[in-house]
Amino acid sequence: MNTPVYDYLISYAESGTLRMHMPGHKGKKTGNELSEIFRLDLTEITDAGNLFSDEGIIAESERNATELFGTKATFYSTGGSTQCIQTMLALVKREGRKVIAVRNVHRAFLSACTLLDIDPEWIMPEYTDTYVSGQIPLGAVEEKLKAYPNACLYVTSPDYLGAMADIRTLVDLCHRYGAVLLVDNAHGGLLPFYSENRHPVHLGADLCCDSAHKMLPALTGAAYLHVGNERYVSKVKEAMLLFASTSPSYLITCSLDLCNRYIADEIRKRLADAVKWTDELRMTVEKRYVISYPAFDREDLHFTVNAAKSGIKGASLAAYLRENGIEYEYADDTYIVMLFSPCDDHDAYLKVADVLMKADFIPEYPKEEKFHLPPPQKILTIREAAFRGYEEIPVTKAAGRICASLDLPCPPAVPIAVSGELMTAELAEIMQSFGIEKVRVVKA
Repeated sequence: MNTPVYDYLISYAESGTLRMHMPGHKGKKTGNELSEIFRLDLTEITDAGNLFSDEGIIAESERNATELFGTKATFYSTGGSTQCIQTMLALVKREGRKVIAVRNVHRAFLSACTLLDIDPEWIMPEYTDTYVSGQIPLGAVEEKLKAYPNACLYVTSPDYLGAMADIRTLVDLCHRYGAVLLVDNAHGGLLPFYSENRHPVHLGADLCCDSAHKMLPALTGAAYLHVGNERYVSKVKEAMLLFASTSPSYLITCSLDLCNRYIADEIRKRLADAVKWTDELRMTVEKRYVISYPAFDREDLHFTVNAAKSGIKGASLAAYLRENGIEYEYADDTYIVMLFSPCDDHDAYLKVADVLMKADFIPEYPKEEKFHLPPPQKILTIREAAFRGYEEIPVTKAAGRICASLDLPCPPAVPIAVSGELMTAELAEIMQSFGIEKVRVVKA
């Protein structure tokens, strides 16, 4: 597959052209340790195209991505999936749609709601042992779609544990009631390239985003915005401009360009190996660890250990992994998530297996209790609360106050309480159990 962005950056770097334009490093090697890549770092000069244009080298590269992912159109974001989420919500807001969202959203969704003054209608997942993940109750979805005709349903799939929703059924429900389906597929960039294509757009979603940097070889901040509904194709770039820098990174764009080539030339063989090695790892460590969790489906390369059901606190297992040279993606007292990618060699799987099997602990199993997150009590809209004056107080003193702006640690950046909601003693206790000691509340 051709790489028009990369090819142009190389040709310009080697042309000897006097750079009387930004960026200020002028492509030169300096004492800056990053200056080796300065020569490929450009801005929108005459032939370099423009991220928000329908013509030029970037648009050509996006057409390559469209072909690879099998969408109506695929667009690049240099602001990660956050920028894609903002764009998707702007598009449905312009159509006057009520946003219905399954609650385990990422904070990027909440920030977009603040900026766009969207007050979502929540659907609470069926939780088992964490607020980060839960199964989507299809009956509740249908009831909301009936109550709000011409709506938008927003779901996160895969979530931080790698759990995936029944996208095909959600598509059918949405379209039956005149709604559109938006999917935060940030963790699912590999889904089109397994032996079975389970990508949301392939299954009928109207819009979705993939964070290329999460599971694919691309720079941090690189993301794809995929369109499955033809009517949005001509509207995406203009909407994206509302949130984008006027100087989007050419290095990030170039990394997406090269990622396309990797997908075209290498990914299916590498994914086949990765799936085989992950299965071998799973069979090895299942002798000591529980690695299954409730889900309709799972993303294959999210390796999720249920530490609690394995008889060890997640925090203890996380510390042990770090001591042995393994940095995990996410950990709490129940789960630990490690992300593999097609770029990992077999040695990575063998090391994880070796370290996990050598862990020295006597299993202690806590009493199993189903996790419960009480239904939210909304006092103010998200936007109203986020722009009010606030104070930061100990979570132990938060009961009876209104949650203000959010400071959610990432990962997982999933809310327990949302701006504008009433804090209760039960919510405060849940926050403490996940290590949250302070909370921002609206000034009295």
